[in-house]
Amino acid sequence: MLTWVLMGHFRRMAQDKARTILELARREAAVAAQELRATAEEELSRIRSENAREFDRREVEIEAKLREIRSHEESLALLDFQLDARQERLAREAAAIKQGRDAVREQARALRKRLEGVANLDAEDIRQALRDEVLLECQEELRALRKDVLDQSEAEVKHEAQKLLVTSMQRLAARPNHDITTTIVNLPSEEMKGRIIGREGRNIKSFEASTGVTLLIDETPATVLVSSFDPVRREIARLALQALVADGRIHPASIEESVTKAKSEVDQHVISAAHDAVDRLKLSGVHPEILQLLGRLRFRFSMSQNVLDHSIEVAEFCGMLASEIGLDPGVARRAGLLHDIGKAIPAENGGSHALIGAEFARRLGETPIVVNAIAAHHDEVKPETLYAGLVILADSISAIRPGARAESMAAYVERLQKLEGIATSVPGVQHAFAIQAGREVRVLVQPDIVSDDQAREVSRVIRKRIEAEMQFPGSIKITVIREQRFTEIAT
Repeated sequence: MLTWVLMGHFRRMAQDKARTILELARREAAVAAQELRATAEEELSRIRSENAREFDRREVEIEAKLREIRSHEESLALLDFQLDARQERLAREAAAIKQGRDAVREQARALRKRLEGVANLDAEDIRQALRDEVLLECQEELRALRKDVLDQSEAEVKHEAQKLLVTSMQRLAARPNHDITTTIVNLPSEEMKGRIIGREGRNIKSFEASTGVTLLIDETPATVLVSSFDPVRREIARLALQALVADGRIHPASIEESVTKAKSEVDQHVISAAHDAVDRLKLSGVHPEILQLLGRLRFRFSMSQNVLDHSIEVAEFCGMLASEIGLDPGVARRAGLLHDIGKAIPAENGGSHALIGAEFARRLGETPIVVNAIAAHHDEVKPETLYAGLVILADSISAIRPGARAESMAAYVERLQKLEGIATSVPGVQHAFAIQAGREVRVLVQPDIVSDDQAREVSRVIRKRIEAEMQFPGSIKITVIREQRFTEIAT
């Protein structure tokens, strides 16, 4: 009996001890599971932080690309009116990025819940699986977002700019300009050449000394060529020589008298042309010295285009574009009219006509806006206002419109060669061909070196280099072709 009692007692003690051990094991298992869960949550938090930092870095890259696009577009100085719309678009894009981030966070929470059910996995396996999945999803999303943002921004900017330019160009009906500098004076007879030369060359020497030109008398029948780098001197000489030929009396005294009358006539024509231009553009307060230089442009030509007509045309373009984007048309027309004033200043001053003209306008009281527009229209100084950008654009439009200027074959060939050279200098480019008179360049890349995504970047690099290094009429299309060919021969 005692034995059974002892055995029952020991059995209860064993059962109590077993329950204690089992309870202890359960607690240890719970603590281990909690530690594993805490480790997983900590790793998840760290990965989420890394993910947030990666998003921030990608956002910085996207912002940098957008700023680069804006800086290039601002060189055209036409897109200031789009800043409000662009800010709204960036806000929408930021909201889209935030929405994408929230979606990733939601996915991270889902992953955490899923990991809670597999707490028995190794911590390193959980870390690696979570890292791979999150990184893969982020890369795809950011690549697609970057492509959409760049394509949308570039397409919208190009569309708005084209619409604005077409509207302005349609409003200006300019005639094709085929004027050329006339330096030939027709004579009634060959005998007149001898009278112009005079005894021992006395008359021709007196004429050249009075006018500052060179008279070229050769075997060409009944013609004399007037040669001078100064178009005003050349015009004075032409008028004076025509008057002498018509009068028939040619000697040093009559030469001086004719030259004096020709100078007076040219001065009147210069002032009249300047006043006509200012009145046509409805400008006021132009300094008399500026008017004098402005009128002298009537006798100057650039690649067969009359510089005064070109300046008036640029002023009209500037005024219309300024009206379209909400700027002062009067200031824009003034800057456009005076942008080439430096071409009328004597060449002995040295330097480019843009900088010389800007300094001259500054001394005579023109506003800093106009002075900067004059100095910056050939990119020799940085444009400080949108008015400078308007002048740059209007100057290009006036120069490249059909019939405006004549381009030599040598310059044309050189431009095409430079276009192809820029394209072939980009790494990965195999061949480049300028077609359609330089309006398009087709680029063949090496498919084993350049991927599809990289081919798109090659086209962007070529576009930026062409815009930075070349002066060209109109626009140039860049087409990048990536092609792989596989050939098998069956025998």
